[in-house]
Amino acid sequence: GVIGLGLPTVAIGLLAIVMPPPQAVAIVVVPAIVTNIWQTFAGPYLRDIIRRLWPLIVCTAIGIRAGAGLMTGPYAKDGTVVLGILLVIYGALGLSRIHFKVPQPHEKWLGAVVGLVTGVISAATGIQVIPSMPYMQAIGMERDELVQALGVFFTVATLALAFNLTGAGLLSVATAVPAVIAMAAAFAGMMIGQTVRTRMHPETFRRWFLIAMVALGIYLTATTLAKL
Repeated sequence: GVIGLGLPTVAIGLLAIVMPPPQAVAIVVVPAIVTNIWQTFAGPYLRDIIRRLWPLIVCTAIGIRAGAGLMTGPYAKDGTVVLGILLVIYGALGLSRIHFKVPQPHEKWLGAVVGLVTGVISAATGIQVIPSMPYMQAIGMERDELVQALGVFFTVATLALAFNLTGAGLLSVATAVPAVIAMAAAFAGMMIGQTVRTRMHPETFRRWFLIAMVALGIYLTATTLAKL
């Protein structure tokens, strides 16, 4: 709630400490869809976002569907390692303050490539921030437009991921109760976070949040590799 994004990244990362990533994703997917739908329509830029980002959005959905089975197949055990590495990359990029720039003539084709890569990674781990997040920051969106664009992108990507989970039998009555609790907690966290955001210096929180993501990623990777 404080930073306005990151529910799947944070929640799946934390849940993966005590359960397999597929189970964590199954619990988080419904709360993620609901909160992202709210963010999708909380702004006036929806038409422009779809016009500008449709290659990224469509190709991400294609990549997720093409990667169906990665989370539950023979390579499923590697998902936690990949998740940990992605969290480290995500945090390190934010802390380094590296800024990428994408010229407007190259937005469409590069967005399609980024979408396919993001989709396959998401199908394996449930995380959709790499490399989509650096790409959306690199094309020069205004702050409010970027926040709404993230809502649109994550809504479509999470819906595509939900189809994968349904096909694999991971969305069931067993995950319904944890998902409802997670949804209530997510909205409570958003409300609390918005209050905290007005009182905490945003750069201070941002720095410690990214440090925590790096630490969590290292922990997940190290503990999983130790068990292999």
